[in-house]
Amino acid sequence: MIPSDDAPLNGIYAATLCPLDAHGRQLDEAALATHLDTLASVDGIVGLLINGHAGENFALSREEKRRVLDIAHEVCGDRSIIVAGVNSEDSFEAQAHTDDAKAASADITLLFPPYSWALSTDLATVVNHHRIANANAKLPMMLYQAGVGTGGMAYTAEMLSALVKLPEVVAIKEGSWETARYEAIRRYVKSVAPHVAVMASGDEHLFTCFAIGTEGSVVSLAAIVPELVVALYRAVQERDLAEAQRLNEHVYPLAKAIYGTAPGTHANARLKACLHLLGKIPHAAARAPIPSLQAAEIALLDEALSFALSFDVAIDHDRSAS
Repeated sequence: MIPSDDAPLNGIYAATLCPLDAHGRQLDEAALATHLDTLASVDGIVGLLINGHAGENFALSREEKRRVLDIAHEVCGDRSIIVAGVNSEDSFEAQAHTDDAKAASADITLLFPPYSWALSTDLATVVNHHRIANANAKLPMMLYQAGVGTGGMAYTAEMLSALVKLPEVVAIKEGSWETARYEAIRRYVKSVAPHVAVMASGDEHLFTCFAIGTEGSVVSLAAIVPELVVALYRAVQERDLAEAQRLNEHVYPLAKAIYGTAPGTHANARLKACLHLLGKIPHAAARAPIPSLQAAEIALLDEALSFALSFDVAIDHDRSAS
């Protein structure tokens, strides 16, 4: 539910995961409901991205994605902004998924660029895909700016200029994954469409992007360590540089372990392994063909996760010392 205030979209959104059974084949609906409820209950988490890349939208069926959205609405639709990810190569299939999102009472749709665009695309194709996908639902729309290494999936300035002029566009999940590019895109979008919220989503450099400026963040780390991500965001908003630097020391190793380690295709499995290590989901399985992680990698994740979670212990220690 989008609140009625001066900056209703601003804040931290957790890009949620999709718990599966031990074989990675069936939705674990009970674990999903608990996962969403837990995140929605964290002070400072204003919204949830459902069926994003972290939620394995590229591997779920239309029926599964609709069920995930229904559960999200049932569990936290009255207290969280629900952003529904739509990821399809076919524009009319994307339209059907966007229609499903509206029927499930999602507040915003986030349309991902098709993977085939990595090879090549053009302005007319990009705009046409967005128009067709949202033609019926006419939901508020969040764009997705892909990473600098994704070829044609990363929109050019010309494409962004056209997209932000679409009447439903309200925000951008900025995932360039390179801080200079992030700043350039943010400055450009704000010059041509100042009403559009530009939200940092590069897990490995949240601190830098927050310092440059952001209306919030849509990020999967907030599904694992939500309190830490919220604390970092608030420290930057409050211009407490020393505290932001301290918190970033706890964020960075976990972000690197999940996203800065090859192969990048295992990021979802690493996120699930972290939730499993925390006892938040019963199984860490990702959908095939992503394999189970090796014990050595799980041990490294456990170490980085433990250090990330120790950020509040450090706060308590500092207070007691004073």
